[in-house]
Amino acid sequence: MPNTLSENDYETAAFLLQCEVATIKAVADVESAGCGLLDDGRAKILFEGHIFYKRTNGAYAADHPTICYPVWTSKFYQGGAAEYDRLQEAEALDPTAARMSASYGKFQIMGFNFPLCGFNSIDDFYDAMQTGEFEQLNAFCEYVKHTGLDVELQNHNWTAFATKYNGPEYWRNSYDQKLQAAYAKYAG
Repeated sequence: MPNTLSENDYETAAFLLQCEVATIKAVADVESAGCGLLDDGRAKILFEGHIFYKRTNGAYAADHPTICYPVWTSKFYQGGAAEYDRLQEAEALDPTAARMSASYGKFQIMGFNFPLCGFNSIDDFYDAMQTGEFEQLNAFCEYVKHTGLDVELQNHNWTAFATKYNGPEYWRNSYDQKLQAAYAKYAG
């Protein structure tokens, strides 16, 4: 598949983050099953209605309950390309809040983190994520460096990484355990 990462790309990122290639591959594996692109070439996304609710102060909850709700739930996820339908519905209401309310690419970085990824606007971030996995990896490296998560990756502190990367509810999906297992697979 074009626009996917090479082993050299992983090695460069591992050098930048001072961690192992297996560590970066583990995060990608858990976040996106290892692929940051859909079959049609667009970035893999997941639209988060609870973030859209927060970013819009719940303004659209009554009329758009499947894309704007107060508490996280996976109930309305459509998966794959259908997540773009949810994003487009939200963009019709508030384009900026909508794009900030989705996670993108191989590392599923939330749009509202665009400044921590080295971008000046959510639209610049969105466009870069659509170009392929190389830009997704660059954004991940910037994010990890800006948030100090490189230390957790270097030390394989999966619980601390999971807490900061996915939030305090990470344990609901055994995120730390999945990271540890994926790391073992790639380090093997």
